[in-house]
Amino acid sequence: MEDQTLTANLTSLQKIIKVTFTDTAFLRSAITHRSYLNEHKEATWDHNERLEFLGDAVLELVVTDFLFAKYPEKPEGELTAIRAALVNTVSLADASTRLGINDYLLMSKGEAKDVGRARQYILANAFEACIGAIYMDQGYDAAKDFIAERLFPRTEEIVKKRLWQDAKSRFQELSQEHASVTPTYETVGQSGPDHDRIFTVGVFLRKEKIAEGTGRSKQEAEQQAALKAIETKGWGVE
Repeated sequence: MEDQTLTANLTSLQKIIKVTFTDTAFLRSAITHRSYLNEHKEATWDHNERLEFLGDAVLELVVTDFLFAKYPEKPEGELTAIRAALVNTVSLADASTRLGINDYLLMSKGEAKDVGRARQYILANAFEACIGAIYMDQGYDAAKDFIAERLFPRTEEIVKKRLWQDAKSRFQELSQEHASVTPTYETVGQSGPDHDRIFTVGVFLRKEKIAEGTGRSKQEAEQQAALKAIETKGWGVE
């Protein structure tokens, strides 16, 4: 019964990603997390880490080629930052979620319960593994088409809203533009044991606290605070 379900799932997933595989073993491996094989010793196929490795390289080449042609006036540093924003974990996990890959992942029961940041990594890795699977089965052009449909539409938003900048840099630029002031950051709280500390940081414009952010380091908390401050102010979303 499990084999029949898996076969049906692979058929459905091919329709979703709009690729008909010659060898569905590639796609099966692409959706298989390492933890699944630990619980299912009867499984005879590989997990998705090798395909993820391959897909990551294909993804970088496809996106680099696209950005190089689309923005002939932009310098290398800015192109690198735009590419990073387009293919980071959050972006790939979002693309994976919108595709519905989450419903087809093969994971251990423990991993399946995790819906936080760990799931984001799993989803992003599965997206790259799917790229690797398409490349292996259908070739470069098919992989390029898959990437183009799922990621390229985000590019103009990233460039227009300068999402390629980190949140602190964006908020500083927007603060100077809209309020003629440079934001400051202050740690307003700490919690947890020394080995698992959580920091809370406030971001201020002059003496007004605009937002707070939390993280496992002050730098992470500052980035979260800046991101929330941009949302609070509604800057950069025109």
